Amino acid sequence: MNVDETLKIISQQWCNLNDLMRLANVGRNSALSIKGKIKDDLENKGYYVPKNAVPMQEVIRYLNIDIDYLESRSKSMRGDVKVA
Repeated sequence: MNVDETLKIISQQWCNLNDLMRLANVGRNSALSIKGKIKDDLENKGYYVPKNAVPMQEVIRYLNIDIDYLESRSKSMRGDVKVA
């Protein structure tokens, strides 16, 4: 999966199991475990979380995804960034 595909996935509000599998580069069972941890954490804080998805913001936080770095790499690969 390339930088632009990653940015496209994380731009969504909710993260389903397939998205989580792609972002974390894990199989179904590991993705279910990650989703369960995120969901349990949010529910313990008093939030309602739907059964089939978790907030993308929490997935980004859990996986420690550096959005600024991904955006800069994307611009660099497209040639939008000029080096002085």
